[in-house]
Amino acid sequence: MSRRRVVVTGLGATTPLGGNVASTWNALLAGTSGVRLLTDEWALDAPVQFAARVAVEPAEVMERVEMRRLDRSEQFALIAAREAWKDAGSPDVDKLRLGVVIASGIGGVITLLDQYEILRTKGARSVSPHTVPMLMPNGPSANVGLEFQAQAGVHTPVSACASGAEAIGYAMEMIRTGRADIVITGGVEAAIHALPMAGFASMKALSTRNQDPTKASRPYDQDRDGFVLGEGGGVIIIESLEHAKQRGARIYAELAGQGLTSDGYHIAAPDPEGAGVTRAIQFALDDAGVDLSEVVHLNAHATSTPAGDVAEARALAAALGGHVSHVAVSATKSMTGHLLGGAGAIESIFCILAIHHRIAPPTINIENLDPAVTIDIVRDQPRALPPGPIAALNDSFGFGGHNVVLLFKSFQ
Repeated sequence: MSRRRVVVTGLGATTPLGGNVASTWNALLAGTSGVRLLTDEWALDAPVQFAARVAVEPAEVMERVEMRRLDRSEQFALIAAREAWKDAGSPDVDKLRLGVVIASGIGGVITLLDQYEILRTKGARSVSPHTVPMLMPNGPSANVGLEFQAQAGVHTPVSACASGAEAIGYAMEMIRTGRADIVITGGVEAAIHALPMAGFASMKALSTRNQDPTKASRPYDQDRDGFVLGEGGGVIIIESLEHAKQRGARIYAELAGQGLTSDGYHIAAPDPEGAGVTRAIQFALDDAGVDLSEVVHLNAHATSTPAGDVAEARALAAALGGHVSHVAVSATKSMTGHLLGGAGAIESIFCILAIHHRIAPPTINIENLDPAVTIDIVRDQPRALPPGPIAALNDSFGFGGHNVVLLFKSFQ
């Protein structure tokens, strides 16, 4: 039985660069940093005093009564999903054929920590009755499913920083296998809080450039010293080609393949040779039936950590082989920071728009390129992509050795 083709028909986001897709994309192409100093009292004497908060607070676009029962990650999911659904034309779909797959790497950690503080200082009777639905990792997906009355399945893959990409791959399989006609999918994260940041800082994962936050996220730069924590999320609407054509939908791109592997190496450190990444790229190409010569763009995971960036660059060089000079690589975390479980989702949106508009976004803050990096990085200014049939890859990796590669291609 032949697989159904899967296409992207709607996009939604709230990120450190903008409150929607258009403002985020424009800021990305302009090389704008979304990183800034934190004003929270707990951050004043913390080892890391900056992060990439969303550009538009949920309170500016949601009613307060709705926000009170939602964790911040759930707020991001609804904001992005509503934009994506509207962008897709608010399709009339059989609810039995509508699915949701939205991931989070950590879930409602802010709710968990805040409610524990209430328990500790005010007692059990003061804990919110909404605590459990707000802290559970499937909360973002569940709330979106309830909003749109999805009944084909509501799912939440959790694979650390690869979660958002894995969610999109899972959603693709729901359509390919006939479980759904449309799936609302993506990833979100809201973990800018004293404890998560202290934990990341303690393991030396975060940059400590407190005096120059906008320059802190510097993928592939020789002087990189860790990632910058970000927040927000991205949601895309995918559907079967038949369903999209039947309703006359605008199609951004085709979601054509995915590659999934695991390193079996270390809970946090990457395999230095990136063998799992190389295999995941090849699996994505094979799954999509796309020749490497068609790939002209790649959005790299590139978090700005000393070990991770080099391992990924080696893996990409090995996977791309003789085509390495023809693939424009963008490291957009240089502007958005690292959205953990939301990273693969917003970076998938960047891949989709790069294909749709035929332009690769820049990477900022590379002042001294690491000599171990031999891939072709788009630096400082956007780069035009060629005409004709093209494909782009989105790489996402997570603690635990998770590797997810998605392949998008221009719609033919």
